[in-house]
Amino acid sequence: MLMLERFLVAGRIEAGCDEAGRGCLAGPVTAAAVILPADFAHELINDSKQLSERQREALRPVIESEAVAWAVAHVPPAEIDRINILNASILAMHRAIDQLAVRPEALLIDGNRFKPYQGIPHTTIVKGDGKMLSIAAASILAKTHRDELMRQLARQFPGYGWEGNKGYPTREHRDAIRRLGVTPQHRRSFALLPQPSLFDQILSS
Repeated sequence: MLMLERFLVAGRIEAGCDEAGRGCLAGPVTAAAVILPADFAHELINDSKQLSERQREALRPVIESEAVAWAVAHVPPAEIDRINILNASILAMHRAIDQLAVRPEALLIDGNRFKPYQGIPHTTIVKGDGKMLSIAAASILAKTHRDELMRQLARQFPGYGWEGNKGYPTREHRDAIRRLGVTPQHRRSFALLPQPSLFDQILSS
């Protein structure tokens, strides 16, 4: 397995930041910020998308107990609709950083877009969750905390399959939207149902 880098600059307090749920039709976008100790190592930690759900859930308490500081924050669907998903993803990261018990000296951001945070220098890293250990740890926390929330929401809004699809645009989820309609947890600014093609419109006219 490719070994991830512990630091971009050795000896600096760096917080890795990542988000989960950006492409979902329902539920919040969730971000995590993680500061790891200088000697932290774990052979399984990688981009959360490369791990099984069981592996992510097993790693979550390890990261939470061994991190110097960590935090998770959500931006709910109504706010996503108001400010758009890119701004909401960045806002979720800012909110997570707000909650860190230790102020980082630098921020490592997964992706290529970010807005400055309180004068702390930041570096955006495309596919950073597969390159930097702290971003990978943040990706695991963001994903597992969001998954937990979606399982809770699935009990409040049964029938959409959120306990399994976590709000992503699966066929099951979209079929449920057709049958049951939208909920307060749906992102109304998203294309909840695919638009019919011109060919389909001609056939139905």
